[in-house]
Amino acid sequence: MESEDTKKIQEMKTDLNLLLECLKYQMDNPLSQKEALVTIHSIFEQNSNAGVYFQEIGGLMFVQNLAKSSEHSMVKEAALYTLGTVAEQNVYCQQTLCTSELFEDLILFLSNDSNTNLKRMSVYVILVLVSNNRIGQTLARETGCIKVLSQLFRIVLSKYELNLSDKNVFQSYQLWSSVCSTLCVCVNNPQNDENQMLCCSLFPHANDWLINCIKPEIIRPICSFIGLTLANNTYVQKYFVSVGGLDVLSQVLMQLESDSHKTLSSVKLAVVVIKTVDACIADNPTFGEVLSKYHIVSKLLALLLHESLDSEEKFSIILTLGHCTEACEENQYHLFKNNGLPLLIQALTESQNEELNKAATFVLYNCKNIRKYTKRKM
Repeated sequence: MESEDTKKIQEMKTDLNLLLECLKYQMDNPLSQKEALVTIHSIFEQNSNAGVYFQEIGGLMFVQNLAKSSEHSMVKEAALYTLGTVAEQNVYCQQTLCTSELFEDLILFLSNDSNTNLKRMSVYVILVLVSNNRIGQTLARETGCIKVLSQLFRIVLSKYELNLSDKNVFQSYQLWSSVCSTLCVCVNNPQNDENQMLCCSLFPHANDWLINCIKPEIIRPICSFIGLTLANNTYVQKYFVSVGGLDVLSQVLMQLESDSHKTLSSVKLAVVVIKTVDACIADNPTFGEVLSKYHIVSKLLALLLHESLDSEEKFSIILTLGHCTEACEENQYHLFKNNGLPLLIQALTESQNEELNKAATFVLYNCKNIRKYTKRKM
C-alpha cells in the first residue's frame, strides 16, 4: 500500500514537472498553455499537497507571472483559476501567495478594461487569499483592494430591474455576487474591526438595492454582507441605523411578510432579513424602538405561524423577538396585543430544541411586567 502511494506521488511530481515545462515552452501557444493550466488545476483538486511540490519547483511563481504577463485573456483567467484552487486547497500555498505584489496585480485586473470573466477570476483569488486569514484581510485593506471591491459593489449592477435572462446582465450579476462574498470574508472569520469600518461606507448603496429590488438574488448576498459587517461592532451598528438601515430592513420585512401568504419563498427570505435585523439590535436593544414604528413584532409573530419553518428558523424569529422586547415596552405591548404570549408558551411546551426554548423563555422574561404597561396604555 505504501509503495502504491509512493508511486502515485512520484507520478504526480513527474506530471507537474512536465506541465511546467509545457507552460514555459508554449509561450506562443495560448491554447496549449490553457490546457496545461487546466490539467494542473485538476491535479491540485485531487491532491491537496501537490501545490506544495509545485511551489518548490517554481511553478506557483511562474503561473503568477504568467497571469500578469500573458497577452491572452484565456491564459490569464486559467492562471488565476489555478492559483485560486491551490490557495483554497492548501494553507501553506495560501500563505505563500499572500503578498502585496499579488494583491496589486489583482487590483490592476479589476481596475482596467478587463473582461467580466477575468474580473471574476481575480475576485475569486482575492476571496481564497483572504478567507480565514487575517494577514490576507490586512493586505486587502492596505493595498487598497477593499476600496476597489467597494467600487465594483457600487457600479457593476446598474439597473434595479435585474433581468437575469439577459446574458450580459447575468454575467455582471455573477461578478457582483462574487464581490459580495469577498467583502464578507474581508470583514469576518476572523472578525476584522478595521475592515468593518471601511466596508460600512457601502450601507447607503446596499439600502437602495434592498428597497428597490426585493428579489432573493439581491436580498441574500446583501443581508449576508450587512450582517457580517456590523456583527459584534457597536459603532458600525449605530452607523447602519443612522443611515436608515433598520428602517429599510423593516420595510423589506413588511413586504415579505405580506407576500408570505402567497409564496413559500417569501417566508424563507423573510427569515434571512430577520437574522440581519437581529445582528443589528442584539448588542443595542434600544434600537428595538425603531422597529416598533413598523409593528415588526406582529410581523414576526405572523411569520412564526408558518408551518414550513424548521426549528432553526423558528429559533431565529423568537430570538429576534427577544431582542425586540428586551428594552422596548412598545414592542412588549405589541407582543401582548397580538397574542404572542400564548404562542410562545405553546412553542415552549411543544419544542424539544433547547436553544429555541431558551429564546422563548428570554422573551417571556422580558414581558413579565407587560400588564402594568398595558394598563397605562389603556
